[in-house]
Amino acid sequence: MLALIKRFSLSDSKPCPKNYVDEDADVRLMLLVQKGDANAFEELVLRYQNRLIGVLEHLVGRKDLAEDLAQEVFLRVYRARARYQPHAKFSTWLFTIANNLASNARRSLARRREVHIEQRGSEGLTGDPLAQLALAASGLMPNRQLDNVEACSMVQQAIQGLNDRQRMAVLLAKFEDMSYAEIAEVMQLSPQAVKSLISRARGSLRETLAVYVQSGKHPRKKS
Repeated sequence: MLALIKRFSLSDSKPCPKNYVDEDADVRLMLLVQKGDANAFEELVLRYQNRLIGVLEHLVGRKDLAEDLAQEVFLRVYRARARYQPHAKFSTWLFTIANNLASNARRSLARRREVHIEQRGSEGLTGDPLAQLALAASGLMPNRQLDNVEACSMVQQAIQGLNDRQRMAVLLAKFEDMSYAEIAEVMQLSPQAVKSLISRARGSLRETLAVYVQSGKHPRKKS
């Protein structure tokens, strides 16, 4: 990934809205990238690579594909550097690219009938952002104590049961801390539509987790 850094060339910067430059350090880094600063690009990759892979993996169901898509996201960021204009937070722009690539990848997988959501075991869960949601979800379960690994695995499966748009909205809201307006820009929806998506997703998650607690069985992914 970082081998891309060596290919930078200088390009002219363009005037941009002052508020995003002042308020978003990542926007300032991208403006340095626009001027050919390889270190700034490396810093953006380091800041976002794992976050992108985490979100993309939950969207496409395969870590290897998520890694390939994350690399493509950064390639597109690099290619767009000369015409970059910070009309939004950098993360909003970045995840808009990621969402479009994930949507295309899902359609391609569906056409080839190769959609396969891999169920991950207990290894590799340490540090997974879903652990945070698992701990929060455990508050909905007063009659049962879950260890972190079991809870994380259960919540992962519950999130996979959401439809694609609900899953994306929940991931951006919970793990990227985006506002409804920012998510709306990423997903090309209205803020009210995003609010509705997240509300329905939370209701679905509560229902799925409640069934799991009552039955003691892991939730099944919806077809």
